[in-house]
Amino acid sequence: MKRVALLFPGQGSQKVGMGRDFYDNDPLAKELVEAASERLKIDYTKLLFTENDDLAKTAFTQPAILLVSLIAKELFDKAGARYDARYALGHSLGELSALCAAKALDTIDGVELVHNRGKLMQQASEGAHGGMMVVMGLADEVVEDICSKARVEGKQVWPANYNSDGQLVVAGIKSDLQAMESVFKEAGAKRALLLNMSVASHCPLMQKAVAPLREFLERFIQESFAMPVVSNVTAKPYSTKGEAMELLAQQLIKPVLYKQSIKNIEEDVDIFIEFGEGSVLKGLNRRITKKPTLSVSDMKSLEAALAALEE
Repeated sequence: MKRVALLFPGQGSQKVGMGRDFYDNDPLAKELVEAASERLKIDYTKLLFTENDDLAKTAFTQPAILLVSLIAKELFDKAGARYDARYALGHSLGELSALCAAKALDTIDGVELVHNRGKLMQQASEGAHGGMMVVMGLADEVVEDICSKARVEGKQVWPANYNSDGQLVVAGIKSDLQAMESVFKEAGAKRALLLNMSVASHCPLMQKAVAPLREFLERFIQESFAMPVVSNVTAKPYSTKGEAMELLAQQLIKPVLYKQSIKNIEEDVDIFIEFGEGSVLKGLNRRITKKPTLSVSDMKSLEAALAALEE
């Protein structure tokens, strides 16, 4: 059997209609959507499958992404996938999906947990006027140095997502990020683009959310893990509730070490499989590792991934 790392995307992968193919073709998908709707008293069929403004709001986006990712994973296993699961990991929010895949968090508990996580992040950012900016074409240390000098000058900007070589997302006060655009470009950046986000994730501006999130983590995370989960904060695996609580709380204010995580485990796996809408992580992995990445986002890609595992 192939050695596999399970991947789960974060916020930004969402779109109207995600998960519809699963919902229309398998009763298990319907059961999970209905269970999430009942738990949160939110109609997930409307949220996922019809045009609406809520899907762009953090408290709604996060559970929707987690739900679709876990439906993809459950249907993949239900179809008889044979593989040796070595690790589960995700990008930001995706680390909570990874905990569900590792059986350290029940899927519907996970939906409730990330709904509350999203609300806490939104509350922490109220009045802060935070934002995020993607910087393309600069070495990590150059971006880090620019941010460090900007903070000395009183600006609030920090590296937030280490996505791949030459792609780093910066978080902070939106007006400070806008002022940094020309600085990054003068340093040689191919692009410095403000993202359509009202939350400054993975930086100290999220500090207010840390303590209340710990309470939800304590309530929902279980003691046993079916496989190690790779931390966004350390880029290393963990497999206890205590570690999960500390690392996931810190994840709110520390950068996502995604590319470092992939590099740290690539020698231990034969293939990566991304579960959920889009192929964001598959795209990043092309620039990080030579190991193949499959994506499971609908029934067709699920069948293709099953076939690839048997090759």
